[in-house]
Amino acid sequence: MDTLDTLSPPLPGETAARLTLSNGVILHYRRRPASGTRHGVVILLHGLASNLTRWSEFVEHTALQEHFDILRLDLRGHGDSFTRGRLGLREWSEDLLVLLDREGIDRAILVGHSLGAQVAIHFAGRHPSRVAGLVLIDPVFRGALTRYWRPVAWLLPLAWPLVWLIRGLNRLGLRRRHIPVRDLRRLDEITREKLLSRGKQEEMIARYSSPWPDLEYFPTANYLAEYLELLRAVPEPQAIPMPVVVMLSSGITFTDLDRMRGLVGRFPAGELVELPSYHWPLTEKPREVRAAIEEWVMRRFQ
Repeated sequence: MDTLDTLSPPLPGETAARLTLSNGVILHYRRRPASGTRHGVVILLHGLASNLTRWSEFVEHTALQEHFDILRLDLRGHGDSFTRGRLGLREWSEDLLVLLDREGIDRAILVGHSLGAQVAIHFAGRHPSRVAGLVLIDPVFRGALTRYWRPVAWLLPLAWPLVWLIRGLNRLGLRRRHIPVRDLRRLDEITREKLLSRGKQEEMIARYSSPWPDLEYFPTANYLAEYLELLRAVPEPQAIPMPVVVMLSSGITFTDLDRMRGLVGRFPAGELVELPSYHWPLTEKPREVRAAIEEWVMRRFQ
């Protein structure tokens, strides 16, 4: 399947920005100010082994651009924010806090998909005063893992020594010298054109769930670490006081749909939206996802 090996330029109305963190990692992000009266800030967080281009279609077409500043970033270790160093929920959350301070943002609406949803809820648990609301697309709660993923979640921590070993070898110079980045918007468009429009959903699932394409564009140690972080426990729903909408794919995911429905009911101000998709609704159903996010944000924050 054809893909591009470089990130696309900023969209019209966006500016590219960068922030050097205390450890020397450079965080890359893009910002788009509201075109009209500003009602808030929306920050978009991508998923595992992904980058900010997964949100390109959303940013280009969303009606939120009129009343909300929109920021999307490459999380530490992703896209242009490349590093082979330590990364995880704690690091991503602290990076997000630095970004909010840098941009003078008191509170933001965090929108995260998969791993990005984990970052969003972890950040909300640590810094609730900085979060106006949460949009969690296919989050992963340990209490709702499927029978397959429950034992994996218990065994995965045993992989940390392998992560440390690979990072040690990297520091000794045993590593790939060039890891390209890819435009995920283009990948998603090709997937819809060549697979989904032709009824080849099973082929799409096989490709998107396989680690091998991701590993071509992502350091091995970081990829293993990300799976560990994806399945790490996050704050319980009842500990998250701000408005939350959870968007769940009705098809294959890491979690049991019925259990997730029950957990969503524990958020003090939680709502549930179900999407006719698998675990990649931004790829499969971009219009439906965009409409659901817009409806909730506009109803809650305008």
